Amino acid sequence: MGQRRVGRRRVRERLGQRAALAGYSAGWSLVRRLPEPAAYALFARLADVAARRRGRGVRRLEANLRRAVPDAGPAELDVLVREGMRSYLRYWCDTFRMSDWPRERVVGTTRVVNGHHVAEALAAGRGFVGALPHMGNWDHAGAWAAAVHAPVLSVAERLRPEELYDRFVAHRGRLGISVLPLTGGTSLLPQLRDWLRENRIVCLLTDRDLTASGVEVDLLGERARLAPGPAVLALQTGAPLHPVTVAYDERGIVLTFHPQVRPPSSGTTRERVAVMCQQVADAFGGAIAAAPQDWHMLQRVFVADLDPGRVPSPSAPATGA
Repeated sequence: MGQRRVGRRRVRERLGQRAALAGYSAGWSLVRRLPEPAAYALFARLADVAARRRGRGVRRLEANLRRAVPDAGPAELDVLVREGMRSYLRYWCDTFRMSDWPRERVVGTTRVVNGHHVAEALAAGRGFVGALPHMGNWDHAGAWAAAVHAPVLSVAERLRPEELYDRFVAHRGRLGISVLPLTGGTSLLPQLRDWLRENRIVCLLTDRDLTASGVEVDLLGERARLAPGPAVLALQTGAPLHPVTVAYDERGIVLTFHPQVRPPSSGTTRERVAVMCQQVADAFGGAIAAAPQDWHMLQRVFVADLDPGRVPSPSAPATGA
């Protein structure tokens, strides 16, 4: 009986993977053929339907947004969740259509705040490490950086089926973003260090890390875990680390480069990484509070929401990306 259950589960997983591939493939082909206003209107309607149905991801988004806007009443929170889903679906509509955008559109629809941070880092020949939350459209941000400054390298989960992962890698490659797999490849840190030594840009999504290497921080007044990779890279290479946040506006995105995260002058590596991660979390928290609808976090991120058995020990080493 046990083998039969395992077999049925594997069949369901394969069917789910094939369905995901078919859905994303349809998005890339069909959505690109729609007139632009119709495409975005369709995705806004889909977002509204999803918000009304209140599936698991929407309920998790609501719980996370409640931390970002703790004083929101039920009606205000409902509106915020709907706007959050519209922002999330806007990201996907962008994703399906962005491969066709010319460089002029990528750059022209990006409003940059404090862009001198990345320009000065690259002018000094030190490379640049950006730590990003799941906000706005981070692919658009990476495409802008690649178009204006230097090639961009990031890390992504290896999706299943493999064809879907390959399609996302190819899509980001057309935007000027190279991608390393989070698992199943060679060691990440040496490749990221080599990239920075070529005076290029590394951008890493950082606002959720539930592995043993996650560093516990205060985010929006609660404990959460951040990925330590950007801080580790900055310490190992001397490249400046900056939190980078993205929000939507009517024309496109607002890309904000926050002040450099400075490591403390003393302490163990673990202690220095923890201090740097808290600085990143502080920047994220301010940006999320300012534009909560653009924080696309439909997963558990706060320690209080995790099952006790799933919370890694704080004594785990702070390494990895």
